[in-house]
Amino acid sequence: MSDLGLLSNYLGIEEDQKKDNIEVKQEAYTKKVLNSLQWRIVTRASILWKKILKLEKDVGGSLVNLKEYRRIIGCLRYLTHTRPDISYAVGIISRYMEKPTTLRQQAVK
Repeated sequence: MSDLGLLSNYLGIEEDQKKDNIEVKQEAYTKKVLNSLQWRIVTRASILWKKILKLEKDVGGSLVNLKEYRRIIGCLRYLTHTRPDISYAVGIISRYMEKPTTLRQQAVK
C-alpha cells in the first residue's frame, strides 16, 4: 500500500480538498456528456421545472431511440450525486423510459 496524496478525482467526481472545506463537482464529466450528446446550448434546469412537472400522456407522439434515451437518463442520474438540485426533475423524466417520445426527449434536453 502506498500514499498517493489527497484524492482529486474518483469515478468522474472531482474533489478539491482545502484546509477548511472540500468541494465536490463533476465538471469534466458534465462536459464529456454534453459533447457526446452534441448539445451546445444548455438551459438552466430551474427554468424548465414547470414544463417537466406538467408532462401528460403523449399517446400520439412518435417514439425515439430507446437505447439513447436510457443512456441520457443514466448520465443525468449519475450527475445527481453532486447536483441534488436536478434530482427531482431527473426522477420525473425517468418515469417515461418504457416508451419515450419526442416530447419526453425535449423535456430531457
